[in-house]
Amino acid sequence: MLQFRTQGFNGTAVKYSPFFDNRIAVASSANFGLVGNGRLWIFELTAQGIQPMKWFATQDSLYDLSWSEIHENQVVTASGDGSIKLFDCTVNDFPVQQWKEHNREVFSVNWGPIEKDKFCSSSWDNTVRIWSPHRQQSLLTLPIHSCTYSATWSPHNANLLSCVSSDGHVRLYDFRTPASASNHQVMTFRNSTPRGTPGLDKLPPNATIPNEVLTQDWNKYRPNVLATGGVDTAIRVFDIRACEQGAATTMVGHNYAVKKVAWSPHLSSVLLSASYDMTCRVWSDNSETVPAGQELEFTRSGPTLGRELGRMARHTEFATGIDWCLFGSEGWCASVGWDENLFVWDVRGSMS
Repeated sequence: MLQFRTQGFNGTAVKYSPFFDNRIAVASSANFGLVGNGRLWIFELTAQGIQPMKWFATQDSLYDLSWSEIHENQVVTASGDGSIKLFDCTVNDFPVQQWKEHNREVFSVNWGPIEKDKFCSSSWDNTVRIWSPHRQQSLLTLPIHSCTYSATWSPHNANLLSCVSSDGHVRLYDFRTPASASNHQVMTFRNSTPRGTPGLDKLPPNATIPNEVLTQDWNKYRPNVLATGGVDTAIRVFDIRACEQGAATTMVGHNYAVKKVAWSPHLSSVLLSASYDMTCRVWSDNSETVPAGQELEFTRSGPTLGRELGRMARHTEFATGIDWCLFGSEGWCASVGWDENLFVWDVRGSMS
């Protein structure tokens, strides 16, 4: 396990570069993101450990970041002052571009993995916006009518975007549909667990009603599968073709809110989570035994309980960000937390 302390700045998000196997970016904030400056860190993994390659100071907290999919040296960040900034690792001190249309904190940014000339942002101002790095104004605004914590592009469909928010719902938008009163929204469903799920007694009493949803991620191998996490401590896996009755799989074990979930880029049934209980955990949704083409039958056969495969408990404050390495062996990942620590570790070493 490798470790680096971002002294004076509490980590909020971490991302591996999609271009370099040894480069990591971290978004951080002074004073736990409540007040003060932010800092974007660019690290390289070397034979001497984690080495800071570059950092950029910002006037307000940074809550999220995403690497550009078209330029190997550029990172876009989400800021507490409502701004979005694009930094270039080869340019000193200042962002190469910035946008300011959100009127409250920007809490997430996500670069399109298919149509790589656009990215999205979500904000506490109840909107999701679509952007192009080549334009000064946003391309589209989606009113969510609720504080929106995360917006994410599907890795399988360039026209499909999902978002999760404080009203306890997941929303899907398909930009192939005509613009109308629905603003391209094609689906909305509650982030809830069916009452027939085994082990329901392990969930909080309010787990069957909508709770604030803080994070989400699309499965990299199964186009219709989406995982969510939120304040009721549960991680849920939905198949969007059959989500009316609730989650197909629920994963229970965290003691406090789930801040981040991330599906493995190597294994279709494995995902990571980071929680306010100061742990990062690796899970299986039990789909690894399902034959190809029978995923929907597995979903409709009844709700199931996922398995915790292991955990990493080195953080001493809230664990706030995790990401998988896209290269090499399938177990490497990075995590950050409010304890000012960046850890790079092998999931396989934490599995029982």
